[in-house]
Amino acid sequence: MAIETPTGPRVRVFGTTYCGFCRLAEALLEKQGIPFEKIDVTGDAEARAELVKSANGRQTVPVIFVDGRPIGGYEELVRFIATQGF
Repeated sequence: MAIETPTGPRVRVFGTTYCGFCRLAEALLEKQGIPFEKIDVTGDAEARAELVKSANGRQTVPVIFVDGRPIGGYEELVRFIATQGF
């Protein structure tokens, strides 16, 4: 279940335990003070299936969702924060 905050959008990060870009995305969100839910798909077929379905077939990680919309991975998150902010 996604975390809802009174002051900002809901953010979900689908990733794995061995993904460097996942760690970078999480660190960036933490540094920016943006609350997020981390969904670990490592070895979790059900979570992976949810990711693929929700991200229009994308299977790579990380996939970051803002308000239920997939914005992409780490680089897209950097651009999103720089251009749209939270």
